[in-house]
Amino acid sequence: MTLPPFARNVVHFVRLLRGAGLGMSPAQAVDALDALRFIDLGRRDDVRAALACLLVHASDERDIFDSAFDLFWRDPDWESKLRALLLPKIQSAAPPPKRNNRLADALATRADAPETPARETEPEETHARLSFSAQERLSQRDFDTLTADEWRALRHQIRAHRLPLATEPTRRLKAASRGTHADLRASARQAVRAGGDWTVWKYRAVVERRPPLVLLLDISGSMSAYSRAVLYYCHALLQSRERLQVFLFGTRLTNATRALRERDPDIAVSALGAQVADWSGGTRIGAALAEFNRRWARRVLAGRATVLLVTDGLDHEAIDVLDAEMARLRRFAHRLVWLNPLLRFAGFTPRARGVRAILPHVDAMLAAHNLDSLAAVGREMAALSARGVPRMPGGHTQWN
Repeated sequence: MTLPPFARNVVHFVRLLRGAGLGMSPAQAVDALDALRFIDLGRRDDVRAALACLLVHASDERDIFDSAFDLFWRDPDWESKLRALLLPKIQSAAPPPKRNNRLADALATRADAPETPARETEPEETHARLSFSAQERLSQRDFDTLTADEWRALRHQIRAHRLPLATEPTRRLKAASRGTHADLRASARQAVRAGGDWTVWKYRAVVERRPPLVLLLDISGSMSAYSRAVLYYCHALLQSRERLQVFLFGTRLTNATRALRERDPDIAVSALGAQVADWSGGTRIGAALAEFNRRWARRVLAGRATVLLVTDGLDHEAIDVLDAEMARLRRFAHRLVWLNPLLRFAGFTPRARGVRAILPHVDAMLAAHNLDSLAAVGREMAALSARGVPRMPGGHTQWN
C-alpha cells in the first residue's frame, strides 16, 4: 500500500529520531499519524506539540526533538543548517547553533543513504564495530562527543563491564578446610565420630564481602550525557547483584534504585527520564545533600558503605550549606569518592566555589568522562582500601 506524501514524511521523521538515538518503534509512527488526524496541520505549533507528546519520553530528548523538527518540517533553509551542524567552521558575529552530534549523525546518514547502497556499506560497518581497535577508541571517547551509533555501541560495552570492587574482611567467621582460626567444637565433634582419635582439625575463616555502594548522581544540564552513561553502568552493577543504592539530584533528590532493577536498561533509563522532573535542569547540590543526610544517610550508609559522588561541582548558591552538608556526609560514610568529569581537562584547577567546598571532604577525586575512566574507578577504590586514607585533624583528607 502506497502512503500519501505527508504520511511518508511522518514515517521518515520518526526514522530520523530513531537514528538520533531516541527509542522509536513503528507503533509510534502509527500513533503519530492517528493523532495528526485531529490536529490542524496549518498550525505548526500544534503539530509540534502533538508529535512531542507521542515521541518524547525524557526531558533531555526534547532538545533533539526540537532541532529535528525545525530542520525536517517545512524549513526552507534546512540544507544550510544541516551543513552548519556537520561543519561548524564559519565564524560570524552571531553565535552558531549548539551542535548536537546525535542529530547531525542521523541527518548525515539520511543524506548519504541514496548515494551509497546499504548492501555495500553494511559488512564494512559491522566489521569496524566488532574490531578491537574500534572498541578501544570508543572506550576512550568522551561521553559528550558520541554520535548515535557510537552511543549504541557503548551501551553494549557498558553491559559487559563490571566494577572490580575489592572485598573487605568482616567480623563473621565461616567453616573452612584451612584457616587461621581453629574450630575446637567442630574438631571435637569430628573426634567423637572417629572413635576418640583427634586426627583432623576443623578451621574457621574470616568472611569477606564487598562493602555497600551508594551513588549520588548529578543530573543537571551540564552533566546530562555523563549521568546517562553512569546510569547504564549502575544498571549493570545492579543486575550483577551488587549492594548498590542510586540517588539522582538536580534541584531535588530522587531514589532511582528500584527503577534500575528493570532488566532492560533502555526501559529503566527511559522510565527514570519520565519520572525525574528536574533532569537536565539546574543544580542545588547543597540542598540535595541536606535531604539525603536527613532522610537516607542512616539507612543506607551502614556496613562501611562507600559513597560515590558524581558531579562537576559547578554550584554557586548556598556554598556554606554545601560545605556543612559535605562535612556531615563525610561523618556518615566510611569512604567518600568524588567522580568529576571535569578532570578530562589536563589543566583543571579547583577554582569554582562549589569545587573548593567539596574537595576537602573527599578521600579521592577521580575522572568519570569515558568508559576507561569508569573502569579505573574500581581499581583506584581497591588501592584506596588497601593503603587506607591518611587524614589531617578535623576529618579532612590529606592530599599529596
